[in-house]
Amino acid sequence: MSNSVFRVHMGPARCAADLTDGSERGEYVSQDYILHTLGRPMRSVNLMYCYYPLDETFPVRARDAFADKEVSFQWDYPYDDYFPYTGGLNGSRDGEVFRQMEDIRRHGQDVTLTLTCDPNVSDEHLAAIGEDLKPYGRLLLRLNHEATGDWFSFNKRASYADVAKFFVRASEIIREHAPNVQTIICIGGIEDPASEEIVKEAEFACTVPAADIWSVDKYMALHWGWPYDIAEKGGISHNRLSYRETYDMTKRSFRRFTELNGGVTKPMVMSEFNADGDVTGPYDQCEMVDGFFRLLKEDPEHWLTGINFYQFRDRGRLGLEIEDPSDPNTGIPQPVMHTFKSWIRDSLFEPKMTEGDALSLPVRLRWGGAEDAEGIAVPLHLDANPHFCELFFEDDGNYMIELNGRWFYKAPAVKFVDLMPAFFEKPLKASCDLTLKIFAPPAEGKNDLSLPDGNLNYYYTLESLPKIRILTAPIEPDRDRSVRVLS
Repeated sequence: MSNSVFRVHMGPARCAADLTDGSERGEYVSQDYILHTLGRPMRSVNLMYCYYPLDETFPVRARDAFADKEVSFQWDYPYDDYFPYTGGLNGSRDGEVFRQMEDIRRHGQDVTLTLTCDPNVSDEHLAAIGEDLKPYGRLLLRLNHEATGDWFSFNKRASYADVAKFFVRASEIIREHAPNVQTIICIGGIEDPASEEIVKEAEFACTVPAADIWSVDKYMALHWGWPYDIAEKGGISHNRLSYRETYDMTKRSFRRFTELNGGVTKPMVMSEFNADGDVTGPYDQCEMVDGFFRLLKEDPEHWLTGINFYQFRDRGRLGLEIEDPSDPNTGIPQPVMHTFKSWIRDSLFEPKMTEGDALSLPVRLRWGGAEDAEGIAVPLHLDANPHFCELFFEDDGNYMIELNGRWFYKAPAVKFVDLMPAFFEKPLKASCDLTLKIFAPPAEGKNDLSLPDGNLNYYYTLESLPKIRILTAPIEPDRDRSVRVLS
């Protein structure tokens, strides 16, 4: 390995690539598996949870608490059938939501927490949620999403105006306790091509300036009747638009949000995006996702800051994988997996890497999140495509490592990382220079709040470089050694 070491900063992509992992339609999949499958970390991973602590049966999941209830629609339960958020007032921080947030962050990604919440909870409940989220760095909180709809329980417990006021109140209280949290308002946006206003604009106009980030959920096709019926021609439980119509309405929503905010823009994301294969089939699904991404890349106006693909593994056809009905721990990759993997390697979605001055070890690395991290860059020269490319570590650092466009994770106890997968899909055709990049996200998935800036930044001191072994030819047999043949 070269003795030259440079500082490198990882900043935001033109448009961030995010991913939902687990929901009412699928279970959480470990970040190790997702990283191996996709080859790169996401900007943020979205988790879907609910918080109805005033209900007698909570925190039992709705499908279990009301197993004897006859259901013909996904949201017919008394409260939403998401994973229960076990924190909050008088709650526990030993629940799965916290383990998952830690898993996401130690793999170099930010957390988006989607939380449907009873709008009747007290300020003390909201303050407790803020205290829960303080150690998790730059966290995005999407509270009571799709709030202009009529399917979630929070919309059945309060008027639209009261749901909007609750969002404003909750944002203020949670941010007061956790300044690292940014809130996302997710409402219908413009859904009628002939309309100039967002859905229920009068009720929700107050949320636009109150949120840090604006959002809409836009499915180019969706079968909302799943899993209780089948999408057939002439049916009333699904819809389908063109990718161009979807793009135009999303962009018009951003413009209207800007007008409602006095002409001042804020970050705009699509918090749920896909074309439901239940409606389109697997091939049109790929064409629609590809078409939307092409429109975004060709648009000279850089108005969209992130797209969250819903989701990684799904029991229906809204996933990069379909959950195997015979083994829920196994995923069946769909053709859209290839489409998605190709696009997240495009410059549109790649984080910006800026190389700085040369430095000497030891060096203090800073992890401010997936869009603001300082690591090291080590130049490498390879004479040809390698047959062996390996790293050997003597320290217990928690690292995200990038080479030749492929990312790898090293857990603290791991001493060896095989970098050869960086060349399986992208082999070298000639000698070339590459740069090995190393970042150090928090090993425990949480920041040290005792530091003055610990709510936003995590620090790790890298004492020495790993040793690297590169061979550009296979190991040939030793012809001079006698060979023993077993008979």
